[in-house]
Amino acid sequence: MSIVNTLSLESNRQIKINFDGGDLSSDAGLLLIKEFVSKIGIDRLFSHSFKTNDSASFRYHTDKDNLLQMIYMIIAGYFEDDASDELTNDPVFKAVLNKEALASQSTISRFHNRLDEDFLNQFLSISRILRKKIYSVQIPEAVILDLDATLLDAYGKQEGRAFNFHYQSNRYHLLVCYDGITGDLIKIQLRDGTRYSCNGVVDFLRPVLDEYLADYPSINLLLRGDSGFATPDLYWQCEENGTRYVIRIKENNNLREKAAYLVGELDDITRENKVDYAVVYGEFMYQAASWPYERRVVCKVEKPENQMTYMYTFIVTNMDSSPEYLIRFYCKRGLMEKFIKESKLGFGFASVSSRTRIVNANRLQIHALAYNIFNLFRRLALSANMRKQRIDTVRLKLLKIAAKAIHSARYITFKLCSRCPYKDEFYETLYNISKLQVQLE
Repeated sequence: MSIVNTLSLESNRQIKINFDGGDLSSDAGLLLIKEFVSKIGIDRLFSHSFKTNDSASFRYHTDKDNLLQMIYMIIAGYFEDDASDELTNDPVFKAVLNKEALASQSTISRFHNRLDEDFLNQFLSISRILRKKIYSVQIPEAVILDLDATLLDAYGKQEGRAFNFHYQSNRYHLLVCYDGITGDLIKIQLRDGTRYSCNGVVDFLRPVLDEYLADYPSINLLLRGDSGFATPDLYWQCEENGTRYVIRIKENNNLREKAAYLVGELDDITRENKVDYAVVYGEFMYQAASWPYERRVVCKVEKPENQMTYMYTFIVTNMDSSPEYLIRFYCKRGLMEKFIKESKLGFGFASVSSRTRIVNANRLQIHALAYNIFNLFRRLALSANMRKQRIDTVRLKLLKIAAKAIHSARYITFKLCSRCPYKDEFYETLYNISKLQVQLE
């Protein structure tokens, strides 16, 4: 870069700036991600399980390499393809990818356009194998399948973009399932904007339930869903697979009649006090018109503070716990909003800018894969005081570290910022990765 590009600050003319620093990187923390990816065997997993229908006999930038590049870029906070051009010669990115240069924006764009329906199935297979690797480190006692539907911004005349009357906007309507304990994204599906929450949920969940039944029969499966998933087909599916569930159902006259005895109890409690908050819990057997048999419904009737009207909450369930416990257990699904927010903002789920629906669906899977890899890294490798930090915080503290690359005949040495305040956390993370015992095959 020419000296012409050297500028002085108006606030202090003795301070000059330019971008002539040389072989530097601002993303040295990706070396930690590289070490984790290698330890878990994710790079080998891609080599074995990620195949393309590419007709080219040779490519310098293979699709497996392109996939890894996108994942590293997303974790580092570069969500758009055009960032590739600026990162082409970044020494850290070249080191973690073991390449002389990164794939360009046009190469990455062509890679995305080669993705078809077959790749959606491949991503499902990759996620299943990745779960097996992680569960080989420590198998959980329980997994909570938190279901939700969320909107994703769409732009222009994108295929599948449609007007959703419930939300009054033109967007995609995603179907997502997170583990309510770990935050792992178990499955995600791009859907047209017109789809209602429960549309296709049985088919969506079937491979997940089959996987856990076949591979992890000792894990207790629990499912939570709001009233958008109150469909008899889902109840029956859970009951047939031995999955316990709590699903909210919409209030109606029949349910309020069933809960009338609780209203009487609440009237007695509030007779002498019409100001303070009060609540009662109860249960009853209930059969809606579309149900072939009765199911257990637990309910909460509450009087908000300084209000005279009562509020109802109804949950259909096949669990045996007390009504109060089940209501509280259901309400904890609110944590999923945090997972969704981090997915969208921290991992660029909205970066689905292609006009073609299938390309956007596959791009979404790549971003979801990056989210899961980082979430596993956070849970298994980070120090205890950083394990609950959001991606933005971890990027700031551990990933966005300045480094200078020093090349010798045999080695490349990265000299990280001497004044980095999180050196101890960096070394502790490396140590934690070295101690992981993972079943690689």
